[in-house]
Amino acid sequence: MSTFLLVHGAWHSGRSWDRVVPLLEAAGHRVLAPSLTGYGDTAHLLGPEVGLETHVADVVGLIEDEHLTEVVLVGHSYAGLVVSSVANAVPDRIAHLVYLDAMVPEDGETAVDVMPGIQFAIDQATSSGDGWRVPPMPELPAPYGLFGVTDPADVGWLRAMLSDMSVLCLQQPVHLDAPAARTIPRTHIHNTVAPDSIVRRPVPALQPNGAPSEVWELPTGHDCMITMPVELSELLLKIAS
Repeated sequence: MSTFLLVHGAWHSGRSWDRVVPLLEAAGHRVLAPSLTGYGDTAHLLGPEVGLETHVADVVGLIEDEHLTEVVLVGHSYAGLVVSSVANAVPDRIAHLVYLDAMVPEDGETAVDVMPGIQFAIDQATSSGDGWRVPPMPELPAPYGLFGVTDPADVGWLRAMLSDMSVLCLQQPVHLDAPAARTIPRTHIHNTVAPDSIVRRPVPALQPNGAPSEVWELPTGHDCMITMPVELSELLLKIAS
């Protein structure tokens, strides 16, 4: 049995994994899909002081409180930053890192360093409203939809889940200075239906631990846990086996 810890991306909540959790559990695994501070049932806690470090502390705290070990730690989108820093903080608890259509940072980088286009959202947030609140990205024409979701019923469900994020999440840097974290195996899953404005860094031929990089693709949009939960679950089970 593996323990999967699924970390949602910006603007989402732990509910975004609702179609994946039962599939992994049915295969006999333990699965946790928390909502980070400021999202889901903690949306009322969102404030300008909530940042990347808050979310790293959320996940590290959960791992320690639940005495989790051999964790398959999955980070979607923005949560690539979160899981990278979590692995740096508790490398002995992590069995595998999975970057799911995620930002993959180097030490000291922020979300803007990894995806420069996000600076536009920061500039808009700091020049309007209360100066720190970043609303969800807008829905785009098909085939891109709302974070890659195009089915009307699914769009409605997703839209009801989304909430604002703090600009500090995009401005705080990751800290990746623990040598042990570099030994953790990692896998990348890329969703291939993406707007031209989304530029993903190439995955190096070798992982930080020296093993060949492992990259899988899903022919869907960004929120594959909603659009292709079965296929995603099969990949996660293969990674954990």
